[in-house]
Amino acid sequence: MSHERKDAHSAALSLSADAWLAAIVESSEDAIISKSVDGVITSWNKSAERLFGFLAVEAIGQPITIIVPPDLLDEEAAIIASIRAGERIEHYETVRCRKDGTLVEISLTISPVRDKDGVIVGASKIVRDISERKRLIERQDLLLREMNHRVKNLFAVMNSLVSLSERTTTNARALADDLRARIRALSVAHNLVLGNSGEDSRPSGSASLFNLIQALFAAHQDHRSERITVKGNDIAVGTVALTSIALLLHELITNSIKYGALSASGGHIDVEVQDEDGLELHWAEVGGPPIQAPSGATGFGSRLERLALDALNGSIIRDWRSEGLRISLRIPLRSLG
Repeated sequence: MSHERKDAHSAALSLSADAWLAAIVESSEDAIISKSVDGVITSWNKSAERLFGFLAVEAIGQPITIIVPPDLLDEEAAIIASIRAGERIEHYETVRCRKDGTLVEISLTISPVRDKDGVIVGASKIVRDISERKRLIERQDLLLREMNHRVKNLFAVMNSLVSLSERTTTNARALADDLRARIRALSVAHNLVLGNSGEDSRPSGSASLFNLIQALFAAHQDHRSERITVKGNDIAVGTVALTSIALLLHELITNSIKYGALSASGGHIDVEVQDEDGLELHWAEVGGPPIQAPSGATGFGSRLERLALDALNGSIIRDWRSEGLRISLRIPLRSLG
């Protein structure tokens, strides 16, 4: 054993059990706090300082409620009651408040502290920040729901393509060829949104909005390209904005396939694009079934739409007319780069 290791070993042996415990608590990655049965803070380690923003000298002697949001004070009272009853609380998830007023999601483990006679004199708390884990779980849930939503939409789109091809072909071979062409059009739209024309290429700086619209609509056109018409002013759109706009337009197309003009054989959509210090897109559905504004809770598609609009700082207005849905989409110039 080297001289340095012997010195370290001797120093470790010289520490008392209390000193060892104090060192472990102070160096813990988790916030470790103790309090009296009256809820007064009696110890506060370095991790508690980092997590809540209060220095130990600021926290010790203060009520534990300095980190409890006002609407959760009853929760802290229930915790104190449990501790007085000698109960241990395992991995309790809740929210606490930092010194700067921001909230943090935490997991609590709380144990009664007894004196040498077994009398409960306080409680020890191990506090772990679970904000990042919560965000990851929420993100995973969002992605799974988005995947489920898109798969369901894909079924609706494919069913629409089959129906459209069936109406415009006279034999099985022609039907297959027409379907292949429409599926290729969907693939072209997908590649355009990704900003590439092959697996190994990289996104470009910007793309034509008209190219995006026409690529997205191509699979749903009739042979005379009259099912969806586009007019107005073309706009260059950056790659990031292009993805969000494609998501919005795909949702509008899918909803029209399910409920609107594209669900009827004679229905069509007129799109007009204006460049007025940004993007103004006007969408008019004609020849579809009678419609009315939806009531009740909105679906996941509405949530995706809202996420895309938030990313673009955009707005959308729907006018549920008896002759067909009218939509106005507005995206400011600063969001198109």
